[in-house]
Amino acid sequence: MGGEILDYYKIGQRIRKFRKAYNLSQEQLAEKVGISTTHMSHIETGNTKLSLPVFVEIAKVLCVQTDELLYDIPQKSKMLIKGEIEEIFNSCSVQDMYILKDLLKAVKVSLDKYHEPSLKE
Repeated sequence: MGGEILDYYKIGQRIRKFRKAYNLSQEQLAEKVGISTTHMSHIETGNTKLSLPVFVEIAKVLCVQTDELLYDIPQKSKMLIKGEIEEIFNSCSVQDMYILKDLLKAVKVSLDKYHEPSLKE
């Protein structure tokens, strides 16, 4: 990856996308990160380079991997995925929810067995 130039505008736009997905204002995100609203605005528009500590804190507050803010990758954050799962559950009857819960538990047990330390790289 040597020689790549960071596109601060694109990083700012990704931050903005995740912020809006969580229905946070610039002011709210800035407060949680510990920076001024003006600084947050400049970050989102790419008008300033953000420091590594601020970048990491933004990712932490937005519950996203830093790679998701640095690059256009088709990953979703854990919170967004939870939201999608919640929407599915909200559209189900109570009986359907019990069935889905049992299915998820069974799948998780299988995943845990597959990912036991002895099977990892």
